[in-house]
Amino acid sequence: MKNQRDKLHQYQKRISVITDRETEIAKECLIRGDRSKALLALRRKRFQESLLAKTDAQLETLEQLTSNVEFALVQKDVLYGLQQGTAVLKQIHTEIGGIEHVEKLMGENEEARAYQREISEMLGANMSNLDEDEVEDELEALERQIQGVKLPDTASYPTAPDTPLEVKVDNDIRRKARARQRAKERNQAPAAEPMLA
Repeated sequence: MKNQRDKLHQYQKRISVITDRETEIAKECLIRGDRSKALLALRRKRFQESLLAKTDAQLETLEQLTSNVEFALVQKDVLYGLQQGTAVLKQIHTEIGGIEHVEKLMGENEEARAYQREISEMLGANMSNLDEDEVEDELEALERQIQGVKLPDTASYPTAPDTPLEVKVDNDIRRKARARQRAKERNQAPAAEPMLA
């Protein structure tokens, strides 16, 4: 189609040259006094102009058709892209298992958390404050170990406090603060979350 359009452009240029030449011929014939030949040249010019008008119409039609074909090709590519995207989304949804599967997983996850909280509460209720403090100290030591902070080995290298009273007071303050924190957490837990049966 584009080749045809280019040929029509060339044809238009040739007709323009011919009409200009026919006008020159008509002028020359009038100068020589040959009115009939001048009239014939002008008629040929008029015929060429009508061909030029037809060529313009054909060219416009051809350009419109070319434009429509190009737009259809773009639409085809967009449609193909949409189909591919839809297929990928369907595959992902199949792998996920749909919304029901996600809701089921979320429910199971919440049930597992509630069960874990219930076990922690039961274990915490049966432990003394001293046991709870030791568990929390052990947890802090593990956290530091995981983070790369090495704790001094207290069993191998004990450090004696300056005064025994200061150490005892410091430990008592920490234990009381932890006990208050645990009591606060226990009081807030039942009100914040309903128990699952």
